[in-house]
Amino acid sequence: MAVPGDPPNGTPEGMGGGDDEFRPDEYRSVVFDEDFVRAARLQEYSAQERMGEHARAVRSRSIWSGGGGSRTGTPGRGARQGMLLVLLIATAFAAAVYMGLRNPYVPPPGGPAQALSSTVVPLAPTTAVPGGRPADLYAKSPAADYRVGAAGITLPAVRRTHHFTDVQILTALSIAKDYLVNSSLDPDVLAGAANRPVRVLLDPDQLEQFDRSMTSPAGDGRHAVTGWLVRFDPATAVVADSRVRVSGSLAYAEVAPEVLEVMTDHTFVYAVRPATGVPAAAEGASLFTVRRELRLRFDRDDLNTRRLELAAAYVMAGPQDCSSDPAGGFRPVLAGAGPTTVGPPASDPYATGEPRRTAGLCGVLAPSATPGETQVSPAP
Repeated sequence: MAVPGDPPNGTPEGMGGGDDEFRPDEYRSVVFDEDFVRAARLQEYSAQERMGEHARAVRSRSIWSGGGGSRTGTPGRGARQGMLLVLLIATAFAAAVYMGLRNPYVPPPGGPAQALSSTVVPLAPTTAVPGGRPADLYAKSPAADYRVGAAGITLPAVRRTHHFTDVQILTALSIAKDYLVNSSLDPDVLAGAANRPVRVLLDPDQLEQFDRSMTSPAGDGRHAVTGWLVRFDPATAVVADSRVRVSGSLAYAEVAPEVLEVMTDHTFVYAVRPATGVPAAAEGASLFTVRRELRLRFDRDDLNTRRLELAAAYVMAGPQDCSSDPAGGFRPVLAGAGPTTVGPPASDPYATGEPRRTAGLCGVLAPSATPGETQVSPAP
């Protein structure tokens, strides 16, 4: 029986046993078909190729030399693919190094929002507080040209920063304006009847501090009601005219790749009257001025949920007595009352517990900040 590789008509006579005499029986099953030849790592050149100069007997069929290349040294398809792969890897590595050096990764700020740091400074009058009708008082005061209510809180021109778009910046500014309106102009907030309009705009990490400030106010630089919002002591004064005069400015800056900061600086002028006794006559009102400088911070989550982090507040308000603690609410010196010589509350540096950090802080209300000569009502 013939086996693969034998001549078609068998082994010619006189040729002996052929290869059977020189190879073991196990090699008789090996078939050198086309697939076997193509799989070989070495390939013999054709007769025509071996006729050229410096021709080698065989050529490599590895991917680096290219099994389909010509003997002239031109890389074959496999070689081209290999070189392309190496080039792509080198390019990707170089790009990664370049981007890492040009834009180093800055991790976003983590952890809870920082606690509010606030300073509230009462401004004591140097003369008797003028009284009169709210409209007349406003007309004779530095607030004569101030706008009324939210119209006095204007937004600046917006231009994108490196990591925040103009839409995101406009969103932050609008949230800041909402906070100023809710915390400085809302009648219920001013009267101490509500604080929810302010609370809903705060970062959840600050709610515990805010709630403690509302229930247990303290002049410790952390828990003053008047650091978060404007509130009048309901036992002392009430707002006599809802048309509060406002003037100021807003500005913004990118302080980190994930943090946008808005700075507000506004002066609010209120017409107030005594809260107790027979309702004061129309000419018995007086002006009370609050200067609020706030620093608000926003991350991307805050912008998406329309909330903010109140980082710092610096507040000056008067006319007030230096002896009154403004942490729980403002206690205006009302129309007809004169200046006092009583200083701030005494502070004992040896006392235990949290000291009143704003103890001793008291300013003087400049005479130019009060309305001109008006009819002064007698003190109640």
